[in-house]
Amino acid sequence: MDSSSGLVKRQITPTILERLRASPVVLLEGPRSVGKTTLLRELARTLDGEVVDLDHPGVRQAISASPSAIAGRGRLVCIDEYQRVPAVLDTIKAQLNESSAPGQFLLAGSTRHAGLPPGAQALTGRLIRTVILPLAQCELEGTAPGLVGKLFRGAKEARRDAGTAGTSRTGYAERVIRGGFPLALARQGAAERADWFESYIDLTLDRDIKELGRLRRGWALPELVRLLSSQTAGVLDVARAAAALGLKKDTALEYVRALENAFLISRLPAWRTARVPRAQARPKVQFVDSGVAAHCMGLSAAALGALDPGALTAFGPLFETFAVGEVTKQVAWTRGTRVAGHWRFNQQVEVDLVLEDMAGRVVAFEVKAASSLGPRAFAGLRRLRDALGDTFAAGVVLYTGPMPFTKEDRLVALPLDALWTQPA
Repeated sequence: MDSSSGLVKRQITPTILERLRASPVVLLEGPRSVGKTTLLRELARTLDGEVVDLDHPGVRQAISASPSAIAGRGRLVCIDEYQRVPAVLDTIKAQLNESSAPGQFLLAGSTRHAGLPPGAQALTGRLIRTVILPLAQCELEGTAPGLVGKLFRGAKEARRDAGTAGTSRTGYAERVIRGGFPLALARQGAAERADWFESYIDLTLDRDIKELGRLRRGWALPELVRLLSSQTAGVLDVARAAAALGLKKDTALEYVRALENAFLISRLPAWRTARVPRAQARPKVQFVDSGVAAHCMGLSAAALGALDPGALTAFGPLFETFAVGEVTKQVAWTRGTRVAGHWRFNQQVEVDLVLEDMAGRVVAFEVKAASSLGPRAFAGLRRLRDALGDTFAAGVVLYTGPMPFTKEDRLVALPLDALWTQPA
């Protein structure tokens, strides 16, 4: 399937349509070049909406001069890169004061709405935000994504439907290195893809973060991105990053927030519940796309295939970044579920990802970049299951081995490719 042509079926589309039926304003936000414009235009065609492209200089100039021109159109108005003319939000707010009917506006932007200046947040609390992430493997394969929803129904069903993995370790490495950006996937060679990633990072730092606000020492941003890539899937250590770059800790934290608001990275919070002891209170840092992280780390599929020791050491965190990203994408279109965070009791007992549903049930994941699992692979999941009791629906170790198996009550091991091979 051609990921560069817009032919990939986006699994988030039904969720967006449902939200437009319930809310007057829906916001699509996510990294640049992730396919938001393609999706916005497809939805406009489906719903007979009108597209206003604020990335076009002439359109932007006209709307800047007269923001009220977007109001009173009598049909869905789809505004691309809305944050480039923040005054449109005031116009939308004024129209909502007249009518709160659903399906009036569909916005798209490459910066996180919560990260915009206070004056540009006129619709806070009056819109539904929908994050558009890089393409999931199930979208690329054209398969039905069913694992996350199935796990909330119980580990037995997920284990029963799992088959022998069809993906080798090399195959996983290639998927991790490529990531999920449509334009990166369209590059056939590693050098061409590396050029795209470099341009993507430069453009994001130079344009999107500048739109979010001026940073006092912006020269440090590229170095911070590369430094954080070495922490991906690990506990965020802002103090270490600040020391390495010669920045104050508060300044480094401001820059981390800017990178998060531009969707280069995300922070996975420490999961909190009174039912389970929690020792680690700091968030983990995750790159939104494993391909971008691999590029920043200087990793390639060739280095991994050649068993380069440095590359192999870095592959574990990168594999976890990829796996957590794939699960997170499925959560985005699985009704009533959310990413709750990570849980770590100590260095030996931890869980990489915790999901919750509206009933308070928990599904937890541990990720291992190994083809066989040692006796402690399930330690964190077991501790969590025993503490939560009946509210613990399933615990899964995702790994590179070929065989699914049941370890014990509600604990299973699944090949990572179950995320894109299991039917709903």
